[in-house]
Amino acid sequence: MSFRVAVLPGDGIGPEVVAQGVEILRKAAAMAEIGLELSSGMVGGRAIDATGSPLPEASLQLCRDSDAVLFGSVGGPKWDNIAPEIRPERGLLRLRQELGLFANLRPAKVFTALIDASPLKRELVEGLDVLTVRELTGDIYYGEPRGIEAVDGGERGINTMVYTTREIERIVRLAFEIARQRARRVTSVDKANVLETSRLWRKIADQVATDFPDVTLEHLYVDNAAMQLVRAPKQFDVIVTGNLFGDILSDEAAMVTGSIGLAASASLGSRTALYEPVHGSAPDIAGQGIANPLATILSVAMLCKYTLKLDDLAGRIETAVEQVLGQGYRTRDLQSPGSKIVGTTEMGQLVLQALG
Repeated sequence: MSFRVAVLPGDGIGPEVVAQGVEILRKAAAMAEIGLELSSGMVGGRAIDATGSPLPEASLQLCRDSDAVLFGSVGGPKWDNIAPEIRPERGLLRLRQELGLFANLRPAKVFTALIDASPLKRELVEGLDVLTVRELTGDIYYGEPRGIEAVDGGERGINTMVYTTREIERIVRLAFEIARQRARRVTSVDKANVLETSRLWRKIADQVATDFPDVTLEHLYVDNAAMQLVRAPKQFDVIVTGNLFGDILSDEAAMVTGSIGLAASASLGSRTALYEPVHGSAPDIAGQGIANPLATILSVAMLCKYTLKLDDLAGRIETAVEQVLGQGYRTRDLQSPGSKIVGTTEMGQLVLQALG
């Protein structure tokens, strides 16, 4: 087997943490005895500076020709005041659309060594393992019409929330398929008491559920789901929801685990998948060598699971991270009394050694 991976480091700390992810990916490919071709491209603010576009055509074509994309983070104060249609974030949104990345998978798993980092009591989070399956190419982020228009006395902002039967069916079906490999529980989150899109969502979810009699389906309104995630998070197994609600709930779930610095993600579509940490570009610490690379490394574990189909190898990467954390090593964002503070590169090397 041979796989081609596009590497788009992005802005801020992106290049620093992605470099550590690449080292882990090279090691994983060698361990699995598979061919790996890595090719780099520009995206985000750096791409704007060089080409005027947050996603140059060369980078887009590179991703189309690849089996997976390892993505850093984009954006920063330097590009805050440019036209909205060419902001760094538009590059990622376009990439999701062009690659058909309709499903975003966000695990929220508590590592034993970091239980006390959670803002919740130990008994609420010990053993927590929740997966949010977020629809990624529809909803209010892409719906039309949108914009800001003049009205009497001021302006009016418009965004349109829209979903089709096909969009709902494919994301909910994926959530059920994943749940079959886990605890066989799906919680569908909506706002069906207020929104027509949510009423359609709930209807389609019930229809899909009939094809999975071995999986339990529960419906929750999004406000209740947000409350339950901090009241009793272990009641959840797989959460499936729309783009807007998923954006919010997946970040909440990440913080329940204690740090967004370990929050990995996978965005899946018909062929090429995209893997990225979700902590942002953190321009305030860029270039200092102190950024936490573990979210990127755990995103590489997801790449091994969903693109390379090597579940055992994905598990070994997660175990290596657990081992290093168990030895007391921490980047600055995770420091606690008695911990051994290391930088970006050293943390990556420690995981690499544990994996080997």
